[in-house]
Amino acid sequence: MENTGDRRPLASRNTRWAQTIARRLAAMAITPNQISQASMAAAALAGLAFWLTSETQDGLRSMLFIAAALFCQLRLLCNLFDGMVAVEGDKGAPDGPFWNEFPDRVADLFILVGAGYGIGLPALGFAAGAFAVLTAYVRELGRANGAPSDFSGPMAKQHRMAAITLAAVISAFEGLWLGDGEMLLAALIAVSVGAAFTALRRARRQTSWLRANAAGK
Repeated sequence: MENTGDRRPLASRNTRWAQTIARRLAAMAITPNQISQASMAAAALAGLAFWLTSETQDGLRSMLFIAAALFCQLRLLCNLFDGMVAVEGDKGAPDGPFWNEFPDRVADLFILVGAGYGIGLPALGFAAGAFAVLTAYVRELGRANGAPSDFSGPMAKQHRMAAITLAAVISAFEGLWLGDGEMLLAALIAVSVGAAFTALRRARRQTSWLRANAAGK
């Protein structure tokens, strides 16, 4: 199992634009915990936009899909900058580890359940949300057992958000082919199956690491 430490490996963290924004945020009276909490608000707005698509038509429906996609990406930006402000900006707090993890679980549920309600299949949204939370649970269980944090996919957080965001953007134009939620349906199925597989994969990697680590002592 590759040891990536306790931070998700992100190429965007090393980009100039991300570092510039992080420095500016660190210079302001904004804490990493507040940025983490803002991710939940962004996710709630994304979930609400998805849900409202079931109650609207035509242009407004398309606008809601675009709004949902943007809020999903805003959630990811919050996830990026909370860690950068805490670590690179040296503004970490004692309760930072809690706010680093808890909002992500809430955000996944807001977005995925909202998408499920948007297509009239709330059970599928809850299933996708449950498997998404399970992937994080397995990772945290491994860390509690002394194993390195495992951020492997194929349906880790950034992959889930990419799938849902892409589905939302395409759905904004589904009126062109008289579609009705097929892209979100496909995305939620992909997230459910992919996240379940990811949880099993992480569990296998974790138990293999624990056995190998015990044998090496």
